[in-house]
Amino acid sequence: MPSYNIIEMGSRKRIALVAHDHKKRDLIEWARFNRAILVEHDLYATGTTGALLCEQLDLQVTRLQSGPLGGDQQIGAMIAQGEIDFVIFFWDPLEPQPHDPDVKALLRIAVVWNIPVACNRATADFMISSSLMHDPYDRMMQDYEAYKQRLKNVA
Repeated sequence: MPSYNIIEMGSRKRIALVAHDHKKRDLIEWARFNRAILVEHDLYATGTTGALLCEQLDLQVTRLQSGPLGGDQQIGAMIAQGEIDFVIFFWDPLEPQPHDPDVKALLRIAVVWNIPVACNRATADFMISSSLMHDPYDRMMQDYEAYKQRLKNVA
């Protein structure tokens, strides 16, 4: 049976915002509707999405690379380092993406680290309107120490 650690998410959340090209308008509209909440948190976004959020909504956003240029992987690395609390990722399931393996890797790492992920507007609405949004939250995190040590005694 796995053991767990408790990771505290502060009341000021660190939110990654990502949108595929055909979903950028949806994310911008969602962010506009939720701007008053978003300004209370630390925002990170991939390339063009970050630029649009800054320009159209006057939000302070830490911009990473565009998704196909490594932005999705940057967010995944930030999750693994404990620097992202949750992800809003409006992805386009009907359009092929050249960086689809990166997208799947991002979603996989979010699950590994027990990070909430919204992949559509309905889920994003539920997440941002949750009572957990404004308070600290103790996130249960599986203890991977045994996994990290699995090859230590292999010769």
